[in-house]
Amino acid sequence: MTQNTSSSSIARRGFMLVLSSPSGAGKTTIARKVLESEDELVLSISVTTRPKRSSEKEGSDYFFVDEGIFSQMVDTKQFLEHAQVYGYYYGTPRATIEELLAMGTDVLFDIDWQGTQQLKQTALNDLVSVFILPPTIEDLEKRLYTRGEDSEEVVRKRMRQAQHECSHWAEYDYVIINEALEESIQKVRSIVQAERLKRRRQIGLVNFVNRLRETKK
Repeated sequence: MTQNTSSSSIARRGFMLVLSSPSGAGKTTIARKVLESEDELVLSISVTTRPKRSSEKEGSDYFFVDEGIFSQMVDTKQFLEHAQVYGYYYGTPRATIEELLAMGTDVLFDIDWQGTQQLKQTALNDLVSVFILPPTIEDLEKRLYTRGEDSEEVVRKRMRQAQHECSHWAEYDYVIINEALEESIQKVRSIVQAERLKRRRQIGLVNFVNRLRETKK
């Protein structure tokens, strides 16, 4: 009898997929669509001190805490990374992510360049980073105003910050110019599929190949 040597039996370590971009470049929409279409991919839920927007849900979009609690979590090393963005703090809970990766689940991160740099220091082998750029700065400004979730003052602040954020593109593994949303989504999905096939992530390959060699016709 021939043994089942299906590749689906190969144990795989998950990876951390980071999507970063200037605010309004389409990162959140791309992340949502990729999550909907990819099995074994879940969203990392960050802790933040930013006030909750009307469209957001506690525990689904973010965990909302005050600065005192956030500071305690930093002191007790409960974050894989944390950063201050636009005056508020954001952090990624460590224990949950480490458990998911060990189970072979990929985790998508919607974080900025500061958080990505920290992840490089703590978990480089598990990190896959993608930077998303707008096609033009005018397009970025239009998206921010169309979104309608921020005041004019906040939009102006985000536009000033955008140029600085864009300068960090070279620190990422992949760069996508978001000219057409569907194409950008497919590009990210292609990255996910390719990264899952990397030899170092397929930790069950040794056993799989040994079974192939032992299989009798």
